[in-house]
Amino acid sequence: MRDLGRRELARSRLLDPFAPLFPGTCEEKIGSARGAESLSEKKVIPFINCFFFNVFCLESDFSLKGDYLLGGLFALHEIQHATPLSSPEAIQCSRYTFSKSGYQMLQVMRFAVEEINNSTTLLPNVSLGYEIFDHCTDSKNFHSVFSFISNNGSIKPKEKLNNYQPKVIALTGPYGSTSTIAIAPLITMDVIPLVNYGASSYALSNKRMYPSFIRTIPSNKDLIEMIIHIIRWFGWNWVAFLGSQDDYSSDGLKLFKKYISNTGICLAYQEAFNQRANYSLTLKKMDMLKINVIVVFAVPQYASKIIKAAIANNIRDKVWIASETWAMNQQLPREPGIGKIGTVIGITERLLTLPGFDEFIYKHRRTIKAYSADSDIQSESKTCNQDCDYCTSLNAEEIIHENPTFSFAIYATIYTIAHALHNVLQCDMNEYHKNVTVKPYMLLEQMKKLEFQLNGRQMTYDDNGDPTISFAVTLWNIETNPPRFEMVGTYDTYPEITFTINNSRLPWHNNGSVPFSNCSVECKEGFSREPNGYHSCCFLCTKCRRNSYVNYSWDPYTCSPCAESEWSDEGSTTCKNRSVVYLEVTEILSIIVMASATCLIILLIAIFCLFAHNYNTPVVKSAGGSMCFLMLACLIMSTISVFFFFGKPSSVYCILRNVAFAFFFTIFLSCMAVRSFQIVCIFKIAAKFPNIHSIWVKHNGQWLFVGFFSVIHLISCILWMTVSTPKPSRDSSTFKDLTILSCEMGNTATVSVVVFIVWFLGFLCLLFSYMGRDLPKNYNEAKSITFSLILYNVSWIVYFTVYLILKSKYIQLVNAMTQLSSIYGILFSYFIPKSYIIIFQPQKNTAAYFQTSIQNYTISRT
Repeated sequence: MRDLGRRELARSRLLDPFAPLFPGTCEEKIGSARGAESLSEKKVIPFINCFFFNVFCLESDFSLKGDYLLGGLFALHEIQHATPLSSPEAIQCSRYTFSKSGYQMLQVMRFAVEEINNSTTLLPNVSLGYEIFDHCTDSKNFHSVFSFISNNGSIKPKEKLNNYQPKVIALTGPYGSTSTIAIAPLITMDVIPLVNYGASSYALSNKRMYPSFIRTIPSNKDLIEMIIHIIRWFGWNWVAFLGSQDDYSSDGLKLFKKYISNTGICLAYQEAFNQRANYSLTLKKMDMLKINVIVVFAVPQYASKIIKAAIANNIRDKVWIASETWAMNQQLPREPGIGKIGTVIGITERLLTLPGFDEFIYKHRRTIKAYSADSDIQSESKTCNQDCDYCTSLNAEEIIHENPTFSFAIYATIYTIAHALHNVLQCDMNEYHKNVTVKPYMLLEQMKKLEFQLNGRQMTYDDNGDPTISFAVTLWNIETNPPRFEMVGTYDTYPEITFTINNSRLPWHNNGSVPFSNCSVECKEGFSREPNGYHSCCFLCTKCRRNSYVNYSWDPYTCSPCAESEWSDEGSTTCKNRSVVYLEVTEILSIIVMASATCLIILLIAIFCLFAHNYNTPVVKSAGGSMCFLMLACLIMSTISVFFFFGKPSSVYCILRNVAFAFFFTIFLSCMAVRSFQIVCIFKIAAKFPNIHSIWVKHNGQWLFVGFFSVIHLISCILWMTVSTPKPSRDSSTFKDLTILSCEMGNTATVSVVVFIVWFLGFLCLLFSYMGRDLPKNYNEAKSITFSLILYNVSWIVYFTVYLILKSKYIQLVNAMTQLSSIYGILFSYFIPKSYIIIFQPQKNTAAYFQTSIQNYTISRT
């Protein structure tokens, strides 16, 4: 019986839900309303006509009875130029421009309801009804909203939520963010689910403001992210953003500015058009700024004007990114000259076919034509935005081929409501719980939990009431007749985020190459960006210097220095690791020097033993006696320090190689100096100044001298290590790809004190040896000391010269060889001749031989 009643309802032309409140036939109400309109010319009359008289004479396209009633708002007519209101006013939408797209949307809702009512699995034995209004304006269609939220012709704002039962259990529509934001507070106040198909403003995701708002199209946030994906895919960064002065465009612009930060994209120009906008001036400005990528984020009325103005102003070879509101516009691709403006890339939801919709439209058109031929009251049944003069004249093909952008979204809204109702009623395959009183908020609760498949698409909603994303990137192919919309890319968020564009399917206007839309040409590798102007993507290119690099993913504006252990050439994007070099023990030259030092130590030890064995002989005594052993021990210790030049430098190595040598060699020089002075004192000063000589001998002046300079030098060495201890250093400046490990000498002042003491003692040695140049042969050591000290000085002069010229790890080898040559010079000029006498000329190592030499010296002086 229910199905029979539903069919009878479909045949009926008129339905008056408020008949109990306003008695009389529909024709009588219309006549009364017209009489009232003739009495006054005031604007308030249409509002009274539509709302207070409640003349709702619905055609079958606009109403259907059912167990549960749904509300629908569709823009069957469009008002091109809205005027500000100074008083309450309703409007008759049928007086304005007809929209085939809006009528197609209405038919999609009707198709979905019929499909669900015929289903045996979804809402079995439950019928859905609907009441649809033409919503042609943002501010003059509130009578339809009041009808939806009323209960038996009245609205009770203070009614408790659990008790209040509005006329509809859920509402779909209207189209557009501004229209939706205008009516949403009235709908959500009673927690009636507002399942929207055409409002993408991200502000509607705010559940505190719009708690019962759910949508089946992506929000502007998702759309803007998709646009940014496209811009970045092709490497553009110099773009314009055009919109209109409404919630949709302003929300999109706000999100675009937010999400392009830190992406390298610059908003070179922005404009929000109003009704009196100068489109030509805007287009010329963008052309002057050399902007080749233009995002048109506007409602169809303004988008159409922008494109037509571009054609009229001969704007050429641009890339136009169309938002979903006009991406599938059916008229613009047919505009003469559209091909000259460039490439149009549209963003729309993945177009899914609605099986059975074409057949539904054909059947409906046949019914309309048959009924229109038999009815003579159609012209008298038009009132209150539930009538359509032009609708009956459309053929099926015009409806089917209209812009399908929002078809699936509308289809999904009805199925979302149906699935939620199915869950509230706890339906199974054949029946439902009839004793359940359905309240709108119950559906809302179920909608948040929904997860179902619809034509192969997964339908589910997040906490903000937003759906999963399934975008398509479409190309306007105007080469064909009629023009076609070709899918060239996709963007999905379920089950994971994927984005791709088939570049080969984009026949760019610029000889097939991707158009250039950047403020500056991208810098070559190794060049950093130097900001040039206000926008971050406008820059000059500067080549990075040696040992620096530019990291484009981190900071393309700075040439960052390489780490100390790294290096790079000019114009580098990365740093390479330096090779760390030092004098290794295993190198051939290192082995030779260490072998030489070993031989020297052996010789010194041998001489030490030889002198110890011949301690009481004149040669040993003339060489210094017991002081010889201190001299030889210092030379041995100085030689040992040479071994610490090889291997990886450490703090201990640096101290032992430099400080140890300087300390022990200084003691040796003090011994040598006092030895030279003592000989001169015996032969020349003792006779002239016997008292001074007596004091020198009595108080062991030679040991006091050695001890004094040893203590002074020890203090200077301690200061050297305290102020700035010799430590390992890394020389990364000499060679671009090498780091040389060596030892730094430390503080210059303390080092200078140590060197001064060494050189001062060397000077005393030369002075005293020169003073004794005419002494007896056995005591005349001027030549040997002079030779050894000259060799010592020459060696160090050579070292410092090489140090200034040569910068490599082998400078340390030269340092080691300099120390060895100093010791070798002393050994062969001072100790080897005496050792030779002891071993090979024992006859000269006698007291008699030395006494003869002294006598001969005395005779020669008289």
